[in-house]
Amino acid sequence: MAGAPVLFNALGPLPRPPAAGAPQVPPRVDVAVVGGGVVGLSVGWHLARRGLAVAVFDAASAGGGTSSAATGMLAAEAEHEPGGDPLLELCRESLALWPSFRDALEADAGASIDYWEKGTLIVAVGRDEVDRLRARHGLQVRAGLDARWMGASAVLDLEPGLRPNVGGGIFCPGDHQVDPRLTVAALRAAFLARGGLLVEAAAADRLDMSGGAVTGVVVGGQLCRAGTVVIASGAAAASGNLLPDGLRLPLRPLKGQSMALRARPLFGRAQPLPIDHVVWTAEVHIAPKSDGRMIVGATMEEAGFEASVTAGGLYALLEGVRRVLPGVEEMAVEGVWAGFRPTTEDDAPALGACAVPGLAFAAGHHRNGYLLAPVTAQAIEALVVDGRVAGAAAGFGIGRFGKGDA
Repeated sequence: MAGAPVLFNALGPLPRPPAAGAPQVPPRVDVAVVGGGVVGLSVGWHLARRGLAVAVFDAASAGGGTSSAATGMLAAEAEHEPGGDPLLELCRESLALWPSFRDALEADAGASIDYWEKGTLIVAVGRDEVDRLRARHGLQVRAGLDARWMGASAVLDLEPGLRPNVGGGIFCPGDHQVDPRLTVAALRAAFLARGGLLVEAAAADRLDMSGGAVTGVVVGGQLCRAGTVVIASGAAAASGNLLPDGLRLPLRPLKGQSMALRARPLFGRAQPLPIDHVVWTAEVHIAPKSDGRMIVGATMEEAGFEASVTAGGLYALLEGVRRVLPGVEEMAVEGVWAGFRPTTEDDAPALGACAVPGLAFAAGHHRNGYLLAPVTAQAIEALVVDGRVAGAAAGFGIGRFGKGDA
């Protein structure tokens, strides 16, 4: 299945199998969401909270694809890159929504998503990396971000488990993180608790159209009529025959390989993780979790939907983390997997309506699916309920790619 992680250990991200007795394709809903990852579930949950009849369709298992292969970083400040000011505005708006999004989600689901507010530390090893990181810090400062330059000693004071050859770093205290596995499980539970219909192992065949407008979606040969159909199927959003003629969504899968590590017990006692913050280097991102795992990700590979975990990918991850964390060679490898970032030609999502009435998009979030889930859900909710998208999301319509603007 395109987008599903490849597992070599049961302790890695594990797609949930479709539930026994899952609901059949409903004949009619207010909104049909194609794709049950973190974005599709967030959209469905928000709409269900407004009292709408919502069905989320997933070709395999909800949350079992790229959403379970992520690290769960909410890194609006650390992610900022040259030319990314419009996306930065969207990311910061979404990050500001996350606390209320978290509170409502945990209340509806009755479960924690392991939300951390400790910040992200970007570190440099060697003079060349320090120079590049200083240039990045200048970009962040000019953008008005709370990004703090730290010398080597200050970095080691914050994270004494790092190697002493660290040359400096940037601390972004406003960046947060969640546990992806807990978050998609909570979204699933919250959506169902609000009366949503989750239909798994149900691939969307085609859109149902009448008079040039989308009037529903055909799933597994069965028609579900809907006032609005939302395409939120991640890296697969532009594949197959789902898009109407004339719409252009330049989206491709960008493969990433990741792994989960855990400190092995010493003399029968569990050992703490060597870091307490999300740590970025030039090669890897390292995210500690409350359950004792440390997620290391992720490679960036143009490989289509080729999903295998490779020796070269795992070597790159291990070498990247070894450069900054001594003793990583003694940690246990709990899981390795690959996923597919849904990446557009400008690395930003397609949000909102298009030139075809009844069709909306929540796709192309690249590596920011978790970060942008709240603002995406809010945007689609506003579109369905109020007829328009407001705020920063209004600038990310599919029309910017040519053909298909609303």
